Amino acid sequence: MRKPLLLLPFMFSALAACAAPGAQDLRQTFNAGLAAYDAGDYPKAYRIWSSIDDLDLAAMRNVALMLRKGQGVPKDPKKAEDLYETAAEAGLPTAQADLADMLLKGEAGPPDPKRALPLLEAAAAADHPVAQYELGQMFETGENGLVPKNLDVARRLYAAAASHGMKDAAARLKALGPGPAGSGPAAPAPLQAAIVPEPAVPQPAISARSQPAVGTQPQPAATARP
Repeated sequence: MRKPLLLLPFMFSALAACAAPGAQDLRQTFNAGLAAYDAGDYPKAYRIWSSIDDLDLAAMRNVALMLRKGQGVPKDPKKAEDLYETAAEAGLPTAQADLADMLLKGEAGPPDPKRALPLLEAAAAADHPVAQYELGQMFETGENGLVPKNLDVARRLYAAAASHGMKDAAARLKALGPGPAGSGPAAPAPLQAAIVPEPAVPQPAISARSQPAVGTQPQPAATARP
């Protein structure tokens, strides 16, 4: 069972609160893990991020990614899914997108597009290109009735993902062609207005890099913003 994310509730004693790592300490530890990861020392990166994954959502997401890929640690899709779920529920778009991708592909069990849908909606609204692309596929096909078939929404999502350099999204956008007159442009539009309400909790920015372990700057779990 995954230990819950540490939120430093008021019941903690003042001594325990003082002993908790500060934001600067977390940032330095996180960056040490990033340096190890970029150097290809995956076991070291995994050890570092694992040491703070109950305090830092980005570290938790990175540990999940390494478990998913088997980088520096034996591959464990189920444990990766559990970690992703904790970070996703806390509002981290990269974790939402990664978990949705796992669910669509059935990496830790049977494919589950129904469970993936709200994760894709949240991550797409936060401008995550993979989520935009995969959600666009759902709207293009109607995804077995989970969403209505809507090519205009699919075009908007593909265009948004293509604006981040995603070639598959650009190819699907080209294949669909322009929408009928009066249906609206295929250029990116505010996804919140087209698909889901704007998230109430501010979301961290998505890295321009599409496949790194780190997708956000480290944010202490004790802060209001993950």
